[in-house]
Order: sequence, then structure tokens, then C-alpha cells
Amino acid sequence: MKIIPIYIEAGISGFESPAAEYKELGLSLDQLLIRHPNATFIGQATGQSMEGVGIFAGDLLIVDRSLNAKDGDVVVANFNGCFVCKLLDKKQARLLSASRKHAPVSIKPEDDFQLEGIVTRSIRLHHQAPELAACML
Repeated sequence: MKIIPIYIEAGISGFESPAAEYKELGLSLDQLLIRHPNATFIGQATGQSMEGVGIFAGDLLIVDRSLNAKDGDVVVANFNGCFVCKLLDKKQARLLSASRKHAPVSIKPEDDFQLEGIVTRSIRLHHQAPELAACML
């Protein structure tokens, strides 16, 4: 996939080709967004609990399984059978929302907890693709 920056100017006159100002950068989105392709998956966010860090319902989350999680990382985890996207508080063994409306969740020894990966990027979809509508997490 080629990246084409779009330059928009006010007061354009005439009928010049819309592609005349495009410059091909020669990069793919994979190269730009994914550091470890063999250890990366993409999920789709739901809910409002992570809006404080810029993750909104419908956003695509690029999740890297190869990174070591540290305090404050945005992670995807399987918590008692549910996939969640939260901030990690390793010191206190908690999952935190980026909203005061949601209380922290303590991870107890009896909980089924599996860290799935660290969210390295989120992508906002301004026009929902129909094929993604059925994939909402």
C-alpha cells in the first residue's frame, strides 16, 4: 500500500488533475504501524472507558504481543473470559480505565488473567466499514 499525503489549498482554480499534487512516499501501512508483524494482531475497541487516552468505540487497536508490559501501558487482556483494553497497574495488580466513571479492577490470584499484548497504536475510523461492524469486541 502506498501512502499519499493530500495537500489542500483554498482558491484552486482550473481543472488540474486531483492527483497532480500527490507524492508517493513508498511506505506501506504495515511498515509504518507494525514493528513485530509475527507478534501483532488488530482488535476493535468498544465502550467509553478508554476515551481519556484517545481510544474510542470503533477504533482499531494494534496490539503487540512481543513487548514487555510496564506500569501505565495500555494493554489488551483476557480477564475472566472477557477481552478488555485497560491501563496496567503492575505494582498494585490492577486494571485501570482512563475514565473516573469506572473503578479500578484488582487482579486477584483466583482470577483468570492473561495479558494478550500492549496497544502500540489506535486508528480512528471516520466511516465505519460494513465488514467491521460485525467484528466489534
